[in-house]
Formats: sequence, structure tokens, C-alpha cells
Amino acid sequence: MKEAFKIEVASARHAAFADTICIAMKESAEARGTGIGERSPEYIRTKMREHEGIVATYADGTWAGFCYWDVYEEGKFVSNSGLIVAPEFRGMKLAEKLKRKLFRLCRKLFPQAKIFGITTGTAVMKVNTRLGFQPVAFEALPHDGRFWKGCQACKNHDILDRTEGRYCLCTGMVFDPATKKD
Repeated sequence: MKEAFKIEVASARHAAFADTICIAMKESAEARGTGIGERSPEYIRTKMREHEGIVATYADGTWAGFCYWDVYEEGKFVSNSGLIVAPEFRGMKLAEKLKRKLFRLCRKLFPQAKIFGITTGTAVMKVNTRLGFQPVAFEALPHDGRFWKGCQACKNHDILDRTEGRYCLCTGMVFDPATKKD
């Protein structure tokens, strides 16, 4: 059976999907009643042009899913972020396929880096756990202000502010290559 989705490293030819991706991220967070660190379409386009993301398209070329990475603290940490699947393709294990491809690519490109993410989504936590991620306190995450700036648009940012960056509704998860083998 032929795979219904093409999953590949993002490029400039995927830039037309950026607006749709941002809308899907926002609508997904609103539907779940959770926060999300919003990203601009230009930020998503930059990730695509710099080949720092993974895109899934359906057999007819329709956008189906996306995620990306960022590097922090001189390569000590790499985030796996922005995982989103178009509503019509949810429940098809596409999020896990995207996450696995992103994880493998980050392990190849940054073999010594701790790979991390924050999420409120149970499904993402389950996939992360299967990949070898462990839940951690926020102190175990990068202290780079560029990462935490992304949280400012989240409706729950006041919790992060009130606790001086120690707590929020998100769960931080880290894959540490020093203690795990994938």
C-alpha cells in the first residue's frame, strides 16, 4: 500500500503553507483550551527556507503537517517545536511520523545535544516518551531567552511570569544522549 503522505525536510517551496500552519496552530490551541507560543508566518517561512523543519503533504499536495527545530546555548540544546497536523488528517498517526522524522534528523545533525520540547498535549507526551524523552523541571531546559520569548503569546504566560519561569501548564521533556540511546 502506498503511503498517503510525503514527509520531507521543509524548503522554500513549502513557504506557501506558512499562513495555513499558523492558523492551524492557533485554532488547535483554542479548541483544546490551552496556550501556545504563537509563531508568525514569516518565522515559519524562515524555518522552511533554512531547512529547519519537516513538512507532510497529502498525495494531492495539500499541506498535512509540520514541525521544526531551533538550536540553543551553542548547540547544547535543540528544541523540537511547532508540531501541528491539519484537522482533516488528525487521528492518522501523522503527528508521530512527523515527530519521529524530526527527532531522527536532530539526532543526526546534533548528536551530542539534548533534544527538548514543552507541551500540554497528552499525545505528544506519549510520542516523546516512546522516543526516550523524560519529563523534567523547567530548570533542566535552556535558559536562552529566545526560547522563552516564544511563550509570551501564550494565554498561560502569566503563570510562567508569576513563578519566575519555574512552572507553567506545559510539561518539559528532554532526550539526553548522555543517558539514552535511541
